[in-house]
Amino acid sequence: MIKAVFFDVANTLLGKPALFGTIQHVLQEDGFDIPVTELAKKHVWLSEVVDFPDKTSAEFYKDFNSKLLMQFGIIPTEDLLARIFQACTYLPWNPFPDTQILKSISQPVGVISNWDHTLRNKLAENFDTEFKWILGSADTQSRKPSLGFYKRILDLTGFMPEEILYAGDSLKLDIVPAVSVGLKAVLVDRYNLYPYSKTDRVTSLDELINYL
Repeated sequence: MIKAVFFDVANTLLGKPALFGTIQHVLQEDGFDIPVTELAKKHVWLSEVVDFPDKTSAEFYKDFNSKLLMQFGIIPTEDLLARIFQACTYLPWNPFPDTQILKSISQPVGVISNWDHTLRNKLAENFDTEFKWILGSADTQSRKPSLGFYKRILDLTGFMPEEILYAGDSLKLDIVPAVSVGLKAVLVDRYNLYPYSKTDRVTSLDELINYL
């Protein structure tokens, strides 16, 4: 029986829905017409192999976007990288529409996230949900995919691992470490990138109701 539900935050509860369309528009200015779905897929896959800091910087995104562009055979010029960064850097974080499921979860809810010291405020700004446990990497000095970070969930809740459902969008940062400490982990795969995966997987948070 599930007694608590934990979520990742970035790209699981909160996202930047305008991001891929914004990148697409900048590229179209230079004559590159790439579908948003392809940009999303390459961006998500690249995010799996790049280590994101709690607080990103212009230099970080210069390197990240260079790798992203090269996946499409686009030479990452200084001008193009600067225009992508300028267009995307201040895009707001917003709740995904399917986070409405939070209102239907009767179990206590928590989050564990690689995020800077603004995590609590960011959650309060975007959700009416009471998060009983909030574990942010900057506040705890721990980071995903550290197993020690995930073990804090067990220490805080006092529940057995199999009594905790965990949902996150990253195999590397979420699913592998969560499973390693015994949590019931579900991959949030909104872009259906992993249709052949044998891990528990949902394309919408609404489907989590089947695991509660």
